[in-house]
Amino acid sequence: MIYALRLIHILAGTFWYGALIFITRFLMPSLRAVGPAAGPVMAQIEQRRLSIAMMGAAILNVGSGIWLMFITSGGDVGAWMHTGMGRTLGFGGGLALLALIVGMTMNPPALRRMGAIAAAAAKRGGPPTPDEAAEVMRLQKRLALGSLIPAILLTLTVSAMAVARYL
Repeated sequence: MIYALRLIHILAGTFWYGALIFITRFLMPSLRAVGPAAGPVMAQIEQRRLSIAMMGAAILNVGSGIWLMFITSGGDVGAWMHTGMGRTLGFGGGLALLALIVGMTMNPPALRRMGAIAAAAAKRGGPPTPDEAAEVMRLQKRLALGSLIPAILLTLTVSAMAVARYL
């Protein structure tokens, strides 16, 4: 069981972290640079359910991490948390949970709204209205922040996981 949990934890975490870093460092700045023209791209990303895939990976990662922590601690998480490894993994896990909460509350609603704006503009057969364009810009800023905060938290999480064994 522990091998399956570790595999799930590592694969889900790798996807979550890698996708988030790509989005934060490359995709969001590129979309901001093109302004309202980013709407159709965001609509396509939402149609492909990237936010759902990332949430699923995040939930699998955090859930399997909690289960692994219970197994590794021998069922006594309290005592285990007094070890260097336990504290470090617990700290990293707490940051991952916080990243999950921030990402889930900020990004999916903004992505859905941007998709709706792009769909409305496509239905009209023209560009977004000035009000819609302004809203897209605001939503892009929200997405940038909703990606940056979890990216920082997950970078600290991955760092904690990398060194925990040696503490």
